[in-house]
Amino acid sequence: MLPWAFITQVPILFVFTKYVFLVNAEVRYSIPEEQARGAFIGNIAKDLGLDHQRLKTGKAHIYTDGGTEYVELNVNKGILVVKDRIDREQICGKITPCLLNFQIILENPIEFHRVTIDVTDINDNNPIFSKNNIQLEINELSPPGAIFSLPNAIDSDVGANSLKSYTLTPNDHFKLKVQTQSDGSSTVNLLLETPLDRETQEEHVLVLKAVDGGEPQRSGTVEIKIIVLDINDNAPVFTQEVYKASVREDSLIGSVLLKVQANDADKDINGQIKYVFAHVPDNAKDLFEINPDSGEIKMIGQIDYENTKIYEMTADAKDISGFVSSSKVIIEVIDVNDNAPLINLMSVSSQISEDSLPGSVIAIFNVQDKDSGKNSKINCFIKNNNHIPFKLTSSLNNFYTVQTDGFLDREKVPQYNITIVAKDDGEPSLSATQTITLQVSDVNDNAPKFEKEHYKTYITENNAPGSSFFSVRANDDDSGLNSRISYFITETGINNISVSSFVSINSDEGVLYAVRSFDYEELNHFQVSVIAKDRGSPPLSSSVIIDVYVQDQNDNHPEILYPLLNKGSPVAEFIPRSADVGYLVTKVVAVDKDSGQNAWLSYKLIKATDQTLFDVGLHNGELRTLRQIMEKDSTKQRLTVLVEDSGQPSHSATVNVNVAVTDNFALAISEFSDFTQEKNSKAA
Repeated sequence: MLPWAFITQVPILFVFTKYVFLVNAEVRYSIPEEQARGAFIGNIAKDLGLDHQRLKTGKAHIYTDGGTEYVELNVNKGILVVKDRIDREQICGKITPCLLNFQIILENPIEFHRVTIDVTDINDNNPIFSKNNIQLEINELSPPGAIFSLPNAIDSDVGANSLKSYTLTPNDHFKLKVQTQSDGSSTVNLLLETPLDRETQEEHVLVLKAVDGGEPQRSGTVEIKIIVLDINDNAPVFTQEVYKASVREDSLIGSVLLKVQANDADKDINGQIKYVFAHVPDNAKDLFEINPDSGEIKMIGQIDYENTKIYEMTADAKDISGFVSSSKVIIEVIDVNDNAPLINLMSVSSQISEDSLPGSVIAIFNVQDKDSGKNSKINCFIKNNNHIPFKLTSSLNNFYTVQTDGFLDREKVPQYNITIVAKDDGEPSLSATQTITLQVSDVNDNAPKFEKEHYKTYITENNAPGSSFFSVRANDDDSGLNSRISYFITETGINNISVSSFVSINSDEGVLYAVRSFDYEELNHFQVSVIAKDRGSPPLSSSVIIDVYVQDQNDNHPEILYPLLNKGSPVAEFIPRSADVGYLVTKVVAVDKDSGQNAWLSYKLIKATDQTLFDVGLHNGELRTLRQIMEKDSTKQRLTVLVEDSGQPSHSATVNVNVAVTDNFALAISEFSDFTQEKNSKAA
């Protein structure tokens, strides 16, 4: 039989800005059981309208809810093939149809498709009896019409391949009586048609044959050995044709479930009855026992609703002479909430970008509970949902997606532990949890930030070119390349000269270097704009202004502005002989190009023709008389004044001042001219 496919294309599309969550209705195939490994099931790519490349790029894979994976996806060919032996009887038992359900999951974008495979039965099982032979003891006085219970055959196949009929070896005394019960099952009895005579024939050997409806037909047999007993003319009779009991699956071992009872019209020893199980299914043999004397049926093993919900057995009541009657025993198992929900992650992301929009899908999962009724109803929620920006949405029964419920900020929360809780409605309620660890990946959404809004620094003039004099630092709250910062100087001009001719910066460390030696007297202040730029895409940056002040050094000597030299000699100053004490003769004027303390000047008279006649102001350079001029004082006075700054070390300059003490200025000029020529001649 070739597989067939039934495709329902009713797409349900959930679209979010960076994720697509696509669900298609199920694709259904039908294949017979017991196909060879690798057998073709269906062209899933064609049936879903997907190309092979999409299967590869989407990392297509099969997701099942647990257990054996019977089907394999060949992503290269886009087909489904048999992966493991598919035995319908082992997978589904008597349940029809026998369906294998799974999903095909694709990523980038996320989508999943439901696939159902209907496994059809083949006639690969014979009807079988629990024993190869049985023995019946029948009293010779048993009247025609007496019925004797026979074992049922079991055929694991279903439908047309299941058990159809019974036949009995032709004989003179017995025929089969097969009755169909209300639940569809059959009971097989041996009907006595003609009286037996133990003296004529003490034993009868018959063969009961069970035949199924498959092609080719299969059968099974059991040998029936009948021993004819003498006397006893009444068979036991059960008080009910069917006994039913309901029991909780958590009932204790040893609990009495019910009691069957039969009556025998005979007296004394002929009326004594023994109870036995005539037919017990394999899955119940170690679970129940019947008391042969009282008919009480007791639980001797632990039952499980999730494994078997109902048990059907046949109980026989037999008297001492071999008369037997049968009754059906049905035990229904009541579910208790003994199974916690199961959370099955179908697809999950371990990382999400911090700029993802609300509604972005993080994970897809489904939940199951093996219990039934309200015990299997599951409520799902995210633990501490009020404190994290995530939510659950459900589009299909028991299928959920975990989605973002707000904006993310890696700099505030770089990682989330999302705990999913699945809780059933049982009493007491059972729950399960599943934690998803989600890393928030960085995007470049933070510009570098300097430690200060404005900087001020100083550099001493006459510095060595290439020396460092300041550093700046910026921080970036992002991570990785987005937080790695490079530093640059904004191209501006200082006195119409590029700033790069004055200052450079280490792009990695933010250290500023002097490109040249600074001269305070030429440039005492300038500004540098530094940019901090990260390596994100696109990069972000910020800038800061640095005020650089050049500090003065004492590198300039005082400069004499007055008195002026005339051909290398100072011009003579004149005072009359009648000058009073404190008479202002002249003022030595000097300047220093340095600044501050380095430019503070002091004046000292270091040499004079007469030390008692003149003095110079320490701070103002004013040359004044100390006393009245006397007749004996020389007309020609030559003074040397020292001008010294306050730097460390200090620098100085000297100036000669010629003073003529006379009331005849013309004569004084002539005398000083001769004096100057004489001094110059001696110097030569």
